[in-house]
Amino acid sequence: MVIDSRKIRELEKKARQVRLMIVEMLARAGSGHPGGSLSSTDILTALYFSVMRHRPNDPDWPDRDRFHLSKGHCCPALYAVLALQGYFPKEELTRLRQLGCILQGHPDRHTPGVDVCSGSLGQGLSVALGMSLAARVSGRDYRTYCLLGDGEIQEGNVWEAAMAAAHFHCDNLCAIVDYNNYQIDGRVSDVMALEPLADKWRSFGWYVQAIDGHNMAAIIKALEGTKKVKERPSVIIAKTIKGKGVSFMENVADFHGRVPNKDETSLAIKELS
Repeated sequence: MVIDSRKIRELEKKARQVRLMIVEMLARAGSGHPGGSLSSTDILTALYFSVMRHRPNDPDWPDRDRFHLSKGHCCPALYAVLALQGYFPKEELTRLRQLGCILQGHPDRHTPGVDVCSGSLGQGLSVALGMSLAARVSGRDYRTYCLLGDGEIQEGNVWEAAMAAAHFHCDNLCAIVDYNNYQIDGRVSDVMALEPLADKWRSFGWYVQAIDGHNMAAIIKALEGTKKVKERPSVIIAKTIKGKGVSFMENVADFHGRVPNKDETSLAIKELS
């Protein structure tokens, strides 16, 4: 697959802008989850600015590709991408987590571009599976993408959905694991080790790719490659860095759910600007 280098540079620039928006909105809100939002930024940028079929001016377009953010606490990244795409005015980002705002601490249907509420971890792949089966029943050709956290896939419901998706040959379903190695209680490997993760997904009947989740060309190639897979669902294990893009947040478990203070915010903005 030939990938245009200019397009990759544009996507990388867009991802940097998204990271800056994440830091600014979380600092203003005074609460939220920067670590996983920053680690998943490149994936979401690739999906919404290159891979997915969607219409910001018509969020309910029946033939749009579906996206479900299973790790709903990382919604600042999704909100920034949706705002840049024009689903709602960028000014709404300044009201993150405020009472009555369309941008809550976990995505819900008050937000244009969000189909299903999320945030109760472990359930998102089941939701995405339902979306993929609905496409088959309704005779539509849209694809469904689901972003999962690595700590999240310690939950059993994920593997029930994985088994069902393979059983029903859901080749229009793509799961992406944001494998940043940290969850709220520390290192994923210390809480409950996942390896051999790729072999586990393969044993459930999935087509598996493992990539660098910050290499934009690799992300695009992997996502586009899933469109050619037949008779089985796809999963992309994206190896990422918690807090990617802000030096003092990278690989620091504390920034799973701690927003930067005033001085840290200034430093983060300087690094991302």
